[in-house]
Amino acid sequence: MSFFKRIAIVLLSGVYIPLSHAELTIEINEGVGSDGVPVAVVPFASLGAPADVSSIVNADLARSGYFKMMSQQAMPSRPSSASEVQFPQWQGLGQNYLVVGQVTGNGGQYTVQFQLLDVLKGGSMMGYQMDSSSADLRRTAHHISDLIFEKLTGKKGVFSGRIAYITSDRRGQESNHKLQVSDTDGYNPQTIASSTQPLMSPSWSPDKRKIAYVSFEKHNAAIYVQTLATGERTRIAEFPGINGAPAWSPDGAKLALTLSKDGSPDIYTLDVASRNLRRITKSYAIDTEPVWSPDGSKIVFTSDRGGKPQLYMTSSQGGGEEQRITFSGDYNARASFSPDGQNIAMVHGNGGDYRIAVLDVNSRAINVLTSGPSDESPSFAPNGSMILYASKKGRTGFLSAVTLDGKMQQKMVFNSGEVREPAWSP
Repeated sequence: MSFFKRIAIVLLSGVYIPLSHAELTIEINEGVGSDGVPVAVVPFASLGAPADVSSIVNADLARSGYFKMMSQQAMPSRPSSASEVQFPQWQGLGQNYLVVGQVTGNGGQYTVQFQLLDVLKGGSMMGYQMDSSSADLRRTAHHISDLIFEKLTGKKGVFSGRIAYITSDRRGQESNHKLQVSDTDGYNPQTIASSTQPLMSPSWSPDKRKIAYVSFEKHNAAIYVQTLATGERTRIAEFPGINGAPAWSPDGAKLALTLSKDGSPDIYTLDVASRNLRRITKSYAIDTEPVWSPDGSKIVFTSDRGGKPQLYMTSSQGGGEEQRITFSGDYNARASFSPDGQNIAMVHGNGGDYRIAVLDVNSRAINVLTSGPSDESPSFAPNGSMILYASKKGRTGFLSAVTLDGKMQQKMVFNSGEVREPAWSP
């Protein structure tokens, strides 16, 4: 559900309470890229390592949408070093690249070695050796995926990053809402905040050290900023009425947010250090869901000032022209800028069917990426290659990701219940 829809519920009833039940076990369902670059990740030679490093690397690369991964059953051999590779075997099977490696060690400490090989040229492109504790083997595997992805695509990998999201769990008459952070593949979830009252709108600081979010724990909306390493949190906005939709500026000095303290919900910016407020919009309509352009000069927000929710753009300093930028569809909301500022992901709706779409900032052309009908909360990956979003089927909520061309989709499924409002770390 878009914050625009939630804000309407808040205006009518005072509080938004999800009604579904959520289990916190995440299952990864991967799509398969049929036209990607052929890559084979051979199972690493390993003795008793608690994590299957090569399987994690294989899954990361498969989920990126750039590669067509070779199944283990189709592999002609299982080399663990470049010297063991018979390149003609792999050339004959149409493979472009090969990853081989070993995991050695015990007692909780491991050494991971891998090589990326160019099958067509018959040589090594890259090789690294890394030390890792048993607890950090998954993180080491994601780091290997990042290195391979960047070498083959020229783009930074995102597999070592994290995602934040909200879960809701109802047992009997009591609800439990959690702000959680996990690896990008859904593993290693950690609870950052928990409340019997709703939590909403997580937003990462640019340095990835803090998350701003909305909590109703005192039965009124307030915006908190929490430091992940220490758990320390500060309540920075608790004005009368609505306090919602925080979004960090690119330099981390300010938050854009929605406040109704002066009447209708409008966009403000808050200097985090001084707590000085600046009003950006002034309208009788609902203005909400602000997001900064990557250069910090513009703010895009959702407003129903034209009759239905659409996206508008204005200066982040306020006082400038507020320009409508979406015209296709009867609902466009919850903007997310791509890192290069060339595209805006959004929730695009027609007749109650809500999908994730991308707006080209220059041409204003809209490309619909998902099938709906209940997709929400898009968040760009930091390299701009994928968009994370939430969806629902029946009473089951799940997180999904789609590549920018829409060709590759995946989902992380909770056993039941609600998971929503994902945010990819910078």
